[in-house]
Amino acid sequence: MPTSKEFAIRMEDRPGTLGKFCRALADRGVNILAFQSVPFEGKSLVRLVVDNPATAKTVIDSEQLACTETEVAQVKLPHRPGELARAASRLGEANININYAYVGVEPGTNAPLLIFGVAEVARAVAILEQATAAAAI
Repeated sequence: MPTSKEFAIRMEDRPGTLGKFCRALADRGVNILAFQSVPFEGKSLVRLVVDNPATAKTVIDSEQLACTETEVAQVKLPHRPGELARAASRLGEANININYAYVGVEPGTNAPLLIFGVAEVARAVAILEQATAAAAI
């Protein structure tokens, strides 16, 4: 279970802005694996995990978008009731606060990918790996 690079991008909150940006990514062959967009201080805060972070960063820079990069914990969970509860509970038991979370899809399998924004990414990944291994038994 890996960590992933996440881009948090502030963009104008107006019709067509997100579509233009996503088209620019697609035109460069970048696949969006997970996505979240929320209003933030009069703009949109868009969080992305992509399959090619280096190319995505080039697109972000060429579009002159304000962006921060961070590592997030990524876990592939079975698509069944209780999986989010199990993963979130394990992090809580380890006293790791979940700052935010969102879902994407693993390429090829379409399995759910859960993205956790946490302060202790490496520790969270280890805990989530144990939880996933225990669930497979």
